[in-house]
Amino acid sequence: MTTTTDGFGSQKVRRLSSLDARRADLYGSPSVSIPPKHLMASILSHNTANEMKMAKQQLGGEISSDDIYPHVATPSSERPPTTADDFAFAFDIDGVLIRGGKPVPEAAAALKYINGENPYGVSVPYIFVTNGGGKTEEERCLDLSRQLDLEVSPGQFICGHTPMRDMAQRYNTVLVVGGEGEKCRIVAEGYGFKDVVTPGDIIKTKHDTTPFRKLTEEEYKNSRFLDLNKTRIEAIFVFADSRDWAGDQQIILDCLMTKDGNLGARSETHNEGPPLFFSHNDVVWSTSHDYTRIGMGALRASLEALYKAVTGKELSTIAFGKPQIGTYQFAMRLLQEWRKDYHDINKPPSTVYFVGDTPESDIRGTNEFNEISDATWYSILVKTGVYQTGTPSYPPKHTCNNVLDAVKHAVEREMSKKSKGGLIDDADSGIGADVAPLRN
Repeated sequence: MTTTTDGFGSQKVRRLSSLDARRADLYGSPSVSIPPKHLMASILSHNTANEMKMAKQQLGGEISSDDIYPHVATPSSERPPTTADDFAFAFDIDGVLIRGGKPVPEAAAALKYINGENPYGVSVPYIFVTNGGGKTEEERCLDLSRQLDLEVSPGQFICGHTPMRDMAQRYNTVLVVGGEGEKCRIVAEGYGFKDVVTPGDIIKTKHDTTPFRKLTEEEYKNSRFLDLNKTRIEAIFVFADSRDWAGDQQIILDCLMTKDGNLGARSETHNEGPPLFFSHNDVVWSTSHDYTRIGMGALRASLEALYKAVTGKELSTIAFGKPQIGTYQFAMRLLQEWRKDYHDINKPPSTVYFVGDTPESDIRGTNEFNEISDATWYSILVKTGVYQTGTPSYPPKHTCNNVLDAVKHAVEREMSKKSKGGLIDDADSGIGADVAPLRN
């Protein structure tokens, strides 16, 4: 074929696992430190069908061919869509496509639109970049596939903790915090961490560690006894939101105040503990509740305040996720691999439209990465999540009511560029402007 394929057949997909970011590339609050470059690893290869099959088996379900290659929405026209090779999309999930575990009303129509059901007969490659986590990438993809009734491949997906897989080469025994049950332990072991300790293990071994937290029967069964005098925590990872702030903070503080991570030895100087990593830094996030709920960034701020109150010293933490520049570098490489392996497009996109709902992470990160990226990263803020009204703290290139309006705006903008020979006046996008009338 002389035109680019629509990319919906079964093809081998590689998933990236490197985050080649310099110290100056990652930033957050003044207390956030940067993972050194030597912690980062090389690209791994994965097969999409095998990944989805293995994830299905892990979840205890039976597998059909539709589970591995579900039907993907295609245009009503008999002519297959042509894949756009000059631009692409990156989507946040919570507050953009999903809210409170249910699809945003316009989500399905938006993805159908960029899969070819639009006036131009063009499909557009896309990936998902979420600060959420707590499950394997394969399980998150299965969840999203069911929610949106659309195939989502692990080759399109970045969780907040995805880059942490590279740390398995650096650290052996680690404390992993957050999430439901044993899921984060499973994720960490899947990343290659050889000795994963959870707060439940410590509570089971020494029940008075958390005076007001008692393990349930299931938690006690799944937790493991430790020899606390011989256990050395080399690093602490908060993979997902804590389900027990009081207990988790107590255990994290205990580890931070150890001498070189040894649980049986307390430091006298309180500067000898293991490093503390967070998978993201969102203070609030969007759920089904009328108002935003506090997230991992709030836990980080709380821990820093507690550490200062107890020890009198500042706590340095290490944050991944948006708005860190390294996350966008990771996303750009993932997008290029996805376009190459799945759509047979062997060149980077000229423009990436990032659709998000949080000015402080999605829009800030997109705008700042745009300043250093060879490609144009164009931020679009939607009103279905964290941001609702008012002047956003980090203004986007464009503001839309919802994700369907966002993708229509982007496609219209690209078609206008094409008709004008690649030139376009960005005044029409307006910082924070409402979406302009779009072609139906």
